[in-house]
Amino acid sequence: MQIDWAQPGDPAAVAERVARVVARPGAKRIAVPGGATPAAVFAELAARELEWRGCEVWPTDDRQVPPEHPASNFGKLHAALGGSGAMLVELREGKPSPRFDLVWLGMGADGHVASLFPRMAAGERVGPCVITTVPEPLPREAPFARLSLNLEALTATEALIVAITGGDKRRVIEAAIRGEPDGLPIGQLLRAARCPIEIFWSP
Repeated sequence: MQIDWAQPGDPAAVAERVARVVARPGAKRIAVPGGATPAAVFAELAARELEWRGCEVWPTDDRQVPPEHPASNFGKLHAALGGSGAMLVELREGKPSPRFDLVWLGMGADGHVASLFPRMAAGERVGPCVITTVPEPLPREAPFARLSLNLEALTATEALIVAITGGDKRRVIEAAIRGEPDGLPIGQLLRAARCPIEIFWSP
């Protein structure tokens, strides 16, 4: 696995990495995280004069709620990029996913990525696509079934970045790089990836 720690690793640096892909000529496809993770990065991107037309943007995962629901990742994505000219893709179960130019992920303190959790009920699909998942137990702050790009979809990409904050998450990802403990989704992702991985960490 080819892993680099980005220097610096703050939201502005993540925004610069995403902007480099958006600025390429021709069609681009990127996948972005949900929840609170991308808010500061989207604010940085909004301050730049980027040409988003020709760029397809997928959420890496979503809660199974209507787009107008406060917990909807697609709703947050639409609020951030809805007027940009980007083509925003709403997830649906079984939808095949493309090969991405960039997959940008966050990570939970339990080692989950997208909506792939250490303990979950998950649908099975062949190939890179969207699956249903239900974390076990359901988090109190977001008690919803999920839709998620599966591991094959998340690793079908030219480049992969993981943006995390705080010492606890750094320790989790460092342990995953060492291969311990076995079975965490972040570790499975790192081992399955066949592309360069950059980790953006800020305290």
